[in-house]
Amino acid sequence: MSNDSDALTKSQELRSFVFLAAIIAPVLAVVIVAGYGFLVWFYQMLAGPPGS
Repeated sequence: MSNDSDALTKSQELRSFVFLAAIIAPVLAVVIVAGYGFLVWFYQMLAGPPGS
């Protein structure tokens, strides 16, 4: 019984890692970069372009 649960746990752990590494990390990186770009764009709409 212990071997079955260990194998299931290792399988779940591998699927979780692949999901986090291949899906969540790139999506989170894109969201952070896009959010920062939006903040800079919005700030420049209010304050004007740099050097003005």
